[in-house]
Amino acid sequence: MGNITINGVELVLTCTACPEQYDAFIDGKRVAYLRLRHGYFYASCPWVEGVTVYESQTKGDGIFDYEEREKELNAAVVAILEWIRAEKLKAEKTDSTY
Repeated sequence: MGNITINGVELVLTCTACPEQYDAFIDGKRVAYLRLRHGYFYASCPWVEGVTVYESQTKGDGIFDYEEREKELNAAVVAILEWIRAEKLKAEKTDSTY
């Protein structure tokens, strides 16, 4: 367990357990916060009190069970990247209306 990069998103482990949590970066820019505590895992963008883009109930309470970490982190990264794409599209639409 430690820092990991998935699809260009660097997940920096900031706490190993209770909660297990990560800060997510793309090209050095923080884009999301991921946290698992009490069996509830979520990713929020662009930061802690932002939009919850992914959530799930896990076997692990304050740390992932070994077999679920990869699946959950991958799913969260997909959701983060989808949120970023949607935000870029919104910005493009706003720019084109002026």
